[in-house]
Amino acid sequence: MARKLKSDRLLFLTTILLVGLSIVMVYSASAVVTLERYGKPSMFLIKQGMWAVLGVAMLAVVMRIDYRTYRQPVFIWTALGVVGAALVAVLFMVPVNNARRWFGIGSIGVQPSELAKLSTIFFIAALLERRMHRIDELTYSLLPIGIVVTALVGLILLEPDFGTSMSLVLIASVMVFAAGLDYRYIAGAALAALPALYILVMGSAYRRRRMFSFLNPWEDPLGDGFQIIQSLIAVGTGGIWGKGLMNGVQKLFYLPEPHTDFIYSVIAEELGLAGASVVLVCFCVVTWRGLRVALRAPDTFGALLALGLTTMVAIQAFVNISVVLGMMPTKGIPLPFVSAGGSSLVINLVGMGILLNVSQHTMPAEA
Repeated sequence: MARKLKSDRLLFLTTILLVGLSIVMVYSASAVVTLERYGKPSMFLIKQGMWAVLGVAMLAVVMRIDYRTYRQPVFIWTALGVVGAALVAVLFMVPVNNARRWFGIGSIGVQPSELAKLSTIFFIAALLERRMHRIDELTYSLLPIGIVVTALVGLILLEPDFGTSMSLVLIASVMVFAAGLDYRYIAGAALAALPALYILVMGSAYRRRRMFSFLNPWEDPLGDGFQIIQSLIAVGTGGIWGKGLMNGVQKLFYLPEPHTDFIYSVIAEELGLAGASVVLVCFCVVTWRGLRVALRAPDTFGALLALGLTTMVAIQAFVNISVVLGMMPTKGIPLPFVSAGGSSLVINLVGMGILLNVSQHTMPAEA
């Protein structure tokens, strides 16, 4: 008798909890600012709610599609081709905040670099499944991955979007290492990349300023250090239980864009250490259950696919929270499932849908 397929319930519920929190906190973080600027306090609430409904609907659809569909060469190369074309086309769009990252469709922005992460995960998982038995033969197994990742990273850097490009590199590195690549190759590649990383950071005026403001934000408290200082004030004044929902102060024109990259600061101020810890635990649960799915996947493609999708979310959450707490330079990476932003929310929910489908095929075990 065939086993009835069941998704990982805890992973599903945790994801939905984060999306629900997103709708509440995006409204809390943005209501006063949007009322002042646009006369519409619920503007971002409506947008985030619409994206959340779309994302959850797509999650529900994708989790019913057999994950092995994504290993087909036609699907993979079509996805890479579309993403590559979109990343080239977006460079000719009108810049927003000195960056060309979005296609504007009315008042909606679509970010192709988010799709690049998914298509890269599909490609690497499928290729490594066929070639991981010769993983240390670099030209056979790693050269195709290197070409694709370098091309996509190069296009994303031109936008410019340093945070997303580095996330893509880290996702690829984790997947390749998990496939059995000798750690010495990883260490050698990291050392070889240091000069390029130094040039990327120090060769750009705004990245250089971000690095210096991270090292000493109080040197320019009203300029480059302003964001991190206001974030730390928000986190520090929240105490254990917070000031209460909607009662935060730093979101009131002190903390720039509090509903996007710094929404965790608003959570810490309004819900305190308790609320911030709940969010952190949720991401730990998502990471734990994702790795559990990878370890119990029935085939190599499923395992690497689950690992890549889990890494995609875990890296974003780690970097965003680290930036908010002053542990890393400002990167402009949103908090998965929580920050305002349609492309990121939908793509992450699609990724969770795929991960939930892989979980349906894992070896029977107690949840």
